[in-house]
Amino acid sequence: MDSAERRVLGSLLEKDITTPEYYPLTLNALQAACNQKSNRDPVMELNEADLRAALHSLEEKGWAGLARAEGRVPRFEHRMGEVLNLGRRETALLCTLLLRGAQTPGELRGRSERMHRLEDLDEVQLVLQKLIEHDPPLVKLLPRQPGTKEARYVDLFGEHESAINEAAPPSGAAPAPHDRISALETEIAQLRAEFDALRQQFADFRRQFES
Repeated sequence: MDSAERRVLGSLLEKDITTPEYYPLTLNALQAACNQKSNRDPVMELNEADLRAALHSLEEKGWAGLARAEGRVPRFEHRMGEVLNLGRRETALLCTLLLRGAQTPGELRGRSERMHRLEDLDEVQLVLQKLIEHDPPLVKLLPRQPGTKEARYVDLFGEHESAINEAAPPSGAAPAPHDRISALETEIAQLRAEFDALRQQFADFRRQFES
């Protein structure tokens, strides 16, 4: 599965969950979803020919195709539910990986929240482990790189040689800006999870005196 197919599949999954009233998607809506600048890494500029080629390949593989209840305007849908029979948690994490590439558990928790809220990093790890143990495996843990706090996970829908075999920075070298940003995002996600837990504990404590 190439980058265009992964973007198309991820976009169909995302819109099915976040905007079901507009799903399945017309070709124009799918193009806008694939090329949007938010929640995408990298940002892409797929044209109609790119989309049609990707959709044709995905249909041959059984991952997506024309909606069965097609009206006057052709609309397209994913077939993930039929092929993999995954729950909402697993689908949200897979979708986030398809749209944004390799990520840490903290990044995945924060970025998938609009599709499904995962309570804490332990739940994220649990879902990732289920995806790793799926038959066939759907997710892989990448080796931790020097200068980063956490290892990253990547989906196995496409070719990931560039991510898996990317060169590690020289020993003693400062982390790249992208790595520093990722580390900060992970730390923020962890702090947010801790804050949510403390807030829940306080609410439970207060209810003891209100009852």
